[in-house]
Amino acid sequence: MKASALSLVLLLSSAALAQGRPIPPGVLQGNRAVLQGEKDVPPPLNQRASVDPAKLRHDADELASLAQSVPSAIDQTTKGVLQKDLSERLKRIEKLAKQLRSQISQ
Repeated sequence: MKASALSLVLLLSSAALAQGRPIPPGVLQGNRAVLQGEKDVPPPLNQRASVDPAKLRHDADELASLAQSVPSAIDQTTKGVLQKDLSERLKRIEKLAKQLRSQISQ
């Protein structure tokens, strides 16, 4: 917003100067007020939440372990044997993936 306001002010000022017309005092005072207002406003705080590297590593290792167990479980399913915990492992994979994605996207 600051950049757009400043560019608008500069555009209007340069357009008036290019035409050779004097800039009205109100416009100059408005420009100064905008610039002064921008100086008084502190920059936004875009602090990212701290990420625990140990938790990330643990979650990633668990996700990899669970993912490696799925192909053999699927092979057994095609042979008519359904592992009881396959659905729970798939849900856990989904949950871990969402957690990891949200932690690294912050």
